[in-house]
Amino acid sequence: MLGEYRIEGRRASEIAESVERAVGAGGLEPGQLLPPLRELATELGVNPNTVAAAYRLLRDRGVIETAGRRGSRVRPRPASTARDLIRVDVPEGVRNIADGNPDATLLPPLGEALAAAARSNAERPGRYMYGQEPVDEELARLARAGFDEGGVPDGPVGVLSGSLDAIERVLTSHLRPGDAVAIEDPGWGALLDLVPALGLRPEPMALDDEGPLPEGLERALAAGAKAVVITCRAQNPTGAAVSAARARALRKVLAGHPGVLLIEDDHGHGMVDLPLHPVAPVTEHWAFVRSVAKAYGPDLRLAVLTGDAVTLDRVRGRQRLGPGWVSRLLQRAVVELWTSGAVDPAKVARAYRERREGLLWALRERGVEAHGRSGFVVWVPVPDETGAVSRLLHAGWAVAPGARFRMASPPGVRLTVSSLALDDIGPLADAIASAIGPGPGTRYAY
Repeated sequence: MLGEYRIEGRRASEIAESVERAVGAGGLEPGQLLPPLRELATELGVNPNTVAAAYRLLRDRGVIETAGRRGSRVRPRPASTARDLIRVDVPEGVRNIADGNPDATLLPPLGEALAAAARSNAERPGRYMYGQEPVDEELARLARAGFDEGGVPDGPVGVLSGSLDAIERVLTSHLRPGDAVAIEDPGWGALLDLVPALGLRPEPMALDDEGPLPEGLERALAAGAKAVVITCRAQNPTGAAVSAARARALRKVLAGHPGVLLIEDDHGHGMVDLPLHPVAPVTEHWAFVRSVAKAYGPDLRLAVLTGDAVTLDRVRGRQRLGPGWVSRLLQRAVVELWTSGAVDPAKVARAYRERREGLLWALRERGVEAHGRSGFVVWVPVPDETGAVSRLLHAGWAVAPGARFRMASPPGVRLTVSSLALDDIGPLADAIASAIGPGPGTRYAY
């Protein structure tokens, strides 16, 4: 079962460390079945409860997954292996459209906003000391007004260090290691890494251009998912955006599962021109996350969060025991950016739409299937992911391998259009058509 590798140890911590070392060194491969509890206990000369405790530690660390009588296996993708490492080296002279960054020329300068925040501190020296409210009052007011405008249900407001930080804190406020989470497939690579790293079990949820498919959600819930994460707009890597009809269909499915935790991620706010269609508040516990990274700058590590009172209370309580709060100077800088008109959302959305739709049209003209309903990424299904990435690199274009974003869905590549000029679209479309060949692609919803 384990080949030549022998698990060692007398204590639960020692046994767990032995397995973890083997996984890191390649002695135990992803998907490999571990010995049954009693078998390993006999081999090591320890109580079966000791082995059970070791396996629980490994599961909590995201190293293995347990499936009852089917046994325990090394996770297909160990939590210590970040999907960001699945990338191509970009040689000099090759255009990098793999990085997922916004167009730097569309981001606002931060100098005046930061200076205004500093002046605010100077005017009220005690404003940013210990014991103050963790959320800036004006930021909370503006965030709540933005939520109301988009039809997001009423709820308290919290401030976290970006979307992923908010999602992690919401998940851990309700779930325990071993619980399953429904996540989009293909989906955000960082989230696909985070879930197993928390000791949770990812359940793939198929999607199309209008967001998660109701049948995909039903399948994940039937597999035991206790939480679901949905991207509202500018889904990474497909550009999907939840439509009004799809939101209604998802609510209908979730209505039969009121105990499921619903998390919605609207990181595309401020750089997309499609309307928001929230799914909440169909379940008892829910959270809605909106970050400023894509429209105002990735280094502004700030996201506003709302949700039901219990969830927000748990998240903010745990935050107080960790970082305490997100810098109120940074919060004031975001207030300045929001109130000064530093970003014209319509202009930003139009710029990305022109590049995205221009590339989609050019690919259709060449017989290549591609997807990108919103945001600044385009997803191209391919029959051979490795070959497509290699051929495009040879043609002068570095794209993101779909393996960074997939679980059970078919292969593809992600293109970031934010750095493209309109003159780039034709040559890029030619290179893609040559790399993968014309004809019907593979539908990315599995």
